[in-house]
Amino acid sequence: MKYLAINNKLFIKNRRNFMAKMKPNSLAVFNSNDIYPISADSTMPFQQHRDIFYLSGVDQEESILVLFPDCAKEKHREILFLKETNEHIAVWEGEKLTKEAALKTSGIKTVYWLQDMEKIMFELMTQCDTVYINTNEHYRANVQTETREDRFTKWLKAKYPAHVVAKSNPILQRLRSVKDQIEIDLIQNACNITEKGFKRVLNFVKPGVWEYEIEAEFIHEFLKNRSKGFAYTPIIASGNNANVLHYIENNQQCKAGDLILFDVAAEYANYASDMTRTIPVSGRFSDRQKQVYNAVNKVKKEATKMLIPGTDWAAYHVEVGKIMTSELLGLKLLDKADIQNENPDWPAYKKYFMHGTSHHMGLDTHDYGILTEPMQANMVFTVEPGIYIPNENFGIRLEDDVVIQEKGEPINLMKNIPIEVDEIEDLMN
Repeated sequence: MKYLAINNKLFIKNRRNFMAKMKPNSLAVFNSNDIYPISADSTMPFQQHRDIFYLSGVDQEESILVLFPDCAKEKHREILFLKETNEHIAVWEGEKLTKEAALKTSGIKTVYWLQDMEKIMFELMTQCDTVYINTNEHYRANVQTETREDRFTKWLKAKYPAHVVAKSNPILQRLRSVKDQIEIDLIQNACNITEKGFKRVLNFVKPGVWEYEIEAEFIHEFLKNRSKGFAYTPIIASGNNANVLHYIENNQQCKAGDLILFDVAAEYANYASDMTRTIPVSGRFSDRQKQVYNAVNKVKKEATKMLIPGTDWAAYHVEVGKIMTSELLGLKLLDKADIQNENPDWPAYKKYFMHGTSHHMGLDTHDYGILTEPMQANMVFTVEPGIYIPNENFGIRLEDDVVIQEKGEPINLMKNIPIEVDEIEDLMN
C-alpha cells in the first residue's frame, strides 16, 4: 500500500462497536472483494470491500473476518482467515500479510490460513444461533455482478439452513456514518492531496489545453502524495460539457472564454475526498459568469450553516431549494410565474439545479448513512450546489467536504482550497 500504517486502535474500536450491536449468541462474517477480470489474464486493480477494511484494516484479497463475541473460546471471538503467503507468491506478486503483520494491522490475535476456514466455521456454527450476513443496502446501490460476499452467503445459507439470518448492513450504516477522529484525519489528508492537485492545475490551465491533460496533472500530484489515485471517476468538463452531470469523457479542448468544471478528488488509505471547482480557461470570469458563480457560492455557504446535529436530510434539501430559488430569481433565470406554477414534486429551481446538495462521505464517496435519521456530530457531508445553463454554454458547481460539529458550524476540510472569484483569478494570473 502507498499509504502510511493506520493506528489499529481504529479497527479495534470499530469491531467493539459492531459487536455491541449484535444479538446474543450470534456470529458475523465479512469478505474481501474479488479481483475482477477484464479479459485474457488482465484484471482491474484490486479495491478492498470497505466493510472488512473498516473492521480490520486488512487491505488484500481472499480475506475473511469472523466476529463471534459470545464464543466460549476467547480466541475465537475475533478471527481473520487469510490467503497463505509463500515464496512463489512473494516473487510474483509481493508478500501477502503474515500472521504477525495481520495482528499488527488489525489488532486481531487469531489468524488462520484460508484453507482451514470450512473446518473452523463448522465448529463455530454449531455454537451460534444467528449468523449476520453482509448485504449491500446503500440507497444508490445497483449491483449486477455477483460478489465474493454474495457467493459466501449462498454457501453459508445452504450449508447451515437452520440458523437465523440477520443483516450487518443496518449496523454498519449507522456506525460508518459517524467518523472517528482517526478517520477524519485520513479524510483531511485526502483533501490536502486534492488541494495540491488543484493548485497545480490552476498554474497549468490556459486556452488550448485538453481536458485529459488536466486529468493527467491531477493524477501526477495525487500519486506523488501517496494516494493510489482518484476517489471516483474524474469529471473535467469545459464549456457545455459541464451541463452533463456525469461527463467523464474528458476528451475536449478547452477554449478561451469558457469555464471548466472539475469534479475531481483524491483518495487516501481508501478514504475519499470529493471536490468540485469551476474556473475560467482564460484566467478571468466574465461578468455574467462571475454573477452566477457568486450565486452558487452563496448557496453553498448558506447550506453549510444548516448542517448541524438534528437536521433532517430531506427537510434540509427543501430549505436549500428555497435559497437556490431566490438566487435564480436574482439571476433572472426564473420569474415569479415560474414559482407560482411549479410542480411541488419538481420545483422550478430544479430546471437549473437538478441534483442533491449533500451526501455522506468517507470510505465510499457516497458513503453509508441512513437518510431518514437525523444528522449527528462527526458525520462528514459534501455541500455541492450548482447552476447549469446550457443556453449560456456553461455550468457551475462548487463542492466542499465538511464535518458536523456538536455545536456551531461544520468544519470545512477544504477551507484551504481556493474558491472565491478573486482567489481563483489571482492564482491563475
